[in-house]
Amino acid sequence: MRSLTYLLGLFVVILSFVSIDYYNQNKQLERAVYATQTRDFSAATEKLSLLHTTVEQSLLFKDEKTLSNELDSIWRMSSELRKSVANLPLQQDVQNDWMRYLGKVGDNAKQAANSGDYTEWQNKMGTVATNLQAFAEEWNVATVAFYNNDTDLKKWTNNQKLELGDSPFVNVSKQLKSYNETDFPLTASESDYEKKRDLQHLKEQKITKSEAIQTFKMYFPHIDDAIVTVSKSKDDAPYPFYHIQYVRGARIGYADITENGGHLLSFLMERPVTKNPRSHEEITTAAQNFMKQVGYEDVTLSESRENHEAWHFVFTRTLDDGALVYPDSIQVKVAKDNGEIMGVNAMEYIQEETIPTQAELPIQWETFFADHVTVEEMKKIYTANAALELRKCYEVIARVNNAKQDTFRIVIDSEKQEVLKIEKLY
Repeated sequence: MRSLTYLLGLFVVILSFVSIDYYNQNKQLERAVYATQTRDFSAATEKLSLLHTTVEQSLLFKDEKTLSNELDSIWRMSSELRKSVANLPLQQDVQNDWMRYLGKVGDNAKQAANSGDYTEWQNKMGTVATNLQAFAEEWNVATVAFYNNDTDLKKWTNNQKLELGDSPFVNVSKQLKSYNETDFPLTASESDYEKKRDLQHLKEQKITKSEAIQTFKMYFPHIDDAIVTVSKSKDDAPYPFYHIQYVRGARIGYADITENGGHLLSFLMERPVTKNPRSHEEITTAAQNFMKQVGYEDVTLSESRENHEAWHFVFTRTLDDGALVYPDSIQVKVAKDNGEIMGVNAMEYIQEETIPTQAELPIQWETFFADHVTVEEMKKIYTANAALELRKCYEVIARVNNAKQDTFRIVIDSEKQEVLKIEKLY
């Protein structure tokens, strides 16, 4: 009995030592995390002040070389500040708005430096410099209040985000929302991008749940006897659709169909694929026939690639003049063994870009490219530039007459005749 009592007592003593050690380790961890977060807040404050100073300095110069150096510094500092902001325990909305604003400042600096057109930068950045100063002051006030009022280390160690209603950063949030709207208003294309997510252009009659099932069976007749379950998208979804899940033997998957008009948004099938592939021509024909079957007929096959079990195709909306609208594309996955459709993503196509009016100026390729470059192919496309503006462009496949016969894909704005993208193909 004495031995048992002794062992129990020894166990309690050991447990006490372990608990104390564990407690001390937790306290050390809390202090380490607190120190790290404090350092991140201090770094963000310092970088914000430096960014404001550099933006102000950029307004002093006309000399291209000097101004270009300042713009490079602004782009670099805005990127570094974004990294610091990403580590702060801020409420998500504040963090997102700040990241967006810093991104706009950096992107505008980079675009001005690349284009050499500093007029727009000079006109816009006076307001931005003033707002950055006001924001820096509000940020300092909020940070001091945060240190004074928020001493619960659990919020730091548990990686919790501050609730905005209880946070000293409430005014910071209001400022950021205002500056994002006034300093960098959305371009027409960006505005269209925001609106199109709601699929506001789909004005067709709404279909019922049973009609969605019938549409699904019409699109995929080879699995029309599958067991299906249907659910409606959540109320906060950007657009209403029916989510259909199905099972048919070894085939399982889902399909999303819009409530307005019954358009196929996406489709996925999982099943084993055998090792008896059909020809590329048969697979391509199957994909093209499916496009017609679901009513997506104003598209052209623009890209194809393969893996060991399927071909992956991209079909792109084509305008009357033959121009391809790259943002309006559909991705299709087709099984190699029998040409069965295994995947569809028509989201971008359904959202549909608003096509801007833009001049199409001819380019003399003989003078545009060097003598040792041969234009192999040229087609007209619409694609987004760095400012998310949809632009009409020439897409050129050019070959360099050297030992390797290097080939490049070059995208050139048809109106401004600026090179937007260069990609080495092979």
